[in-house]
Amino acid sequence: MRAGQRSALVEIQRNVPVRDESGQPISAWQTIGNPVWADVRHRSGMEALRGDTAVSVVQVSVRIPYPVLAEVAADTSMRLLCDGDVYEIQAVLPDRQKRRHADLVCQQIPARAE
Repeated sequence: MRAGQRSALVEIQRNVPVRDESGQPISAWQTIGNPVWADVRHRSGMEALRGDTAVSVVQVSVRIPYPVLAEVAADTSMRLLCDGDVYEIQAVLPDRQKRRHADLVCQQIPARAE
């Protein structure tokens, strides 16, 4: 993957258990590794009903350099941050033949209405 194809800076995060001020266990997202330049491509978009509310569902493919995948060991329990948007990683598709990149199939997590 040429450097010119990497157009977005992304962070991969894992859910980790932490304790709040009162000592109760809660979960929080922790960035693993360093932010990395990736090729982010929006594949599809649709509208769905969730909790009697219409929300947009955006699916993207994020291509990251293979060494980054080996460093962070991304899996479907993690999420990805890109330009202020949060994406749930649904599948990890490594290029096992040439080991140059990995594609992360992601779905945007809609922002919650306050």
